[in-house]
Amino acid sequence: MPNKLPSSEAVATTPEPAAAPRKIYDVVKYGDPVLEKPTRLVPKFDAEIEELAEDMFATMYAAQGVGLAAPQIGKSIRLAVVDVTSGKNPEARIVLANPEIIHAEGEKREEEGCLSIPGFRGYVVRPQFVTVKAQNAKGEWFEIRGEDLLARAFCHEIDHLNGILFLTHLSMLKRDLIKRKIKKLRKQGEW
Repeated sequence: MPNKLPSSEAVATTPEPAAAPRKIYDVVKYGDPVLEKPTRLVPKFDAEIEELAEDMFATMYAAQGVGLAAPQIGKSIRLAVVDVTSGKNPEARIVLANPEIIHAEGEKREEEGCLSIPGFRGYVVRPQFVTVKAQNAKGEWFEIRGEDLLARAFCHEIDHLNGILFLTHLSMLKRDLIKRKIKKLRKQGEW
């Protein structure tokens, strides 16, 4: 519809700036030593950490995951992002900096996978409920309680920050089978 105001009364509008394009990182695969080393605390909270968290969400969504820890993009700091809605609900986005599980209860055995171990899944027993204490991307402390998939995602990502992969939670037989298959894929140049 055309603007019917006389030109002297027309209101100039400034277009809103578009969101900066996010960096999509390559997800580090099993075998890279960064995945099996405990991470260091986030040293300071600044625009760089906020941008990194946003890039991690973008990387996680691109890989179709529900959680991503900094070691999975080659950064050895205690930072993870979780969104069990896969981006469908912006309110569900959670940044976990320097997180720790302060309470866990119940037990649930569910199938689990990992973006750093693509194509492999296994049943893992995790707490049904967990409470996590962490800092957001601005450094503010908070506590959050997760149930079922959210609790599982919290545990999985915090394990990453401690240098632990979900393979550790599998039976020795299942773990060895997956490791042999990955070794074969490496030899074929497919890993």
